[in-house]
Amino acid sequence: MVAAVVGFGGGMLLISFLPSFLAPSLVIPIHGLVQLASNSSRMLFSLNKVRWELLPGFLVGSVLGAVVIGYGLSHISMEYVPLAIGLYILLNLWSKHFSSAISKYESFYLIGFLQTGLGLVVGATGPLGLSVLTKILASKDEIIATSSLFMTISHFAKIPVYLVITTSLLSELSVIGFMVAGAVIGSYLGTKLRLKAKNELVVKVIKVLLSLLAVQMIVGVAL
Repeated sequence: MVAAVVGFGGGMLLISFLPSFLAPSLVIPIHGLVQLASNSSRMLFSLNKVRWELLPGFLVGSVLGAVVIGYGLSHISMEYVPLAIGLYILLNLWSKHFSSAISKYESFYLIGFLQTGLGLVVGATGPLGLSVLTKILASKDEIIATSSLFMTISHFAKIPVYLVITTSLLSELSVIGFMVAGAVIGSYLGTKLRLKAKNELVVKVIKVLLSLLAVQMIVGVAL
């Protein structure tokens, strides 16, 4: 529901609770499956707000990112990637000079490549696409619906990884079922709340929360 209102944040809340009642080996795959349900349902409940013309570039970039980064960089340390993502988000949101300069190279091919590719090996890559959408789209509903589409693609790319441990997931099918149902209900309720909220307020909240997340990522690496 949180993610349906402001575009992200639900996944971070979810993963903070999962270790208390799931085996460590199941936390990431179950989190990914529930997030896939959350993002896809959030997109479906706002289907008429999705900016479909942005999809081809992101999709092509996502496929390339999953193949290239998943294969070539999975054995390389990703320790400082969150720092780079955090700095990029802050500068893109609040520095007009940086935003103007980077827009010459910024494309949804590149965003798809990085968000999906890096998402296979590090967390919190979804805000990459969200920060760019916040810059080019004025409508909160278009921002969140299109970001949900992008994150659905990024999470879907992780399925081959999860299939490797299908036998382990079978022991938690009831938990997965209840959590997926909860995610869909939350997406529905959150979408209803968002549609009633003021556009300017939600966009400001998205920017502030993205900034706080970016600071957290930078501090996490620094410490």
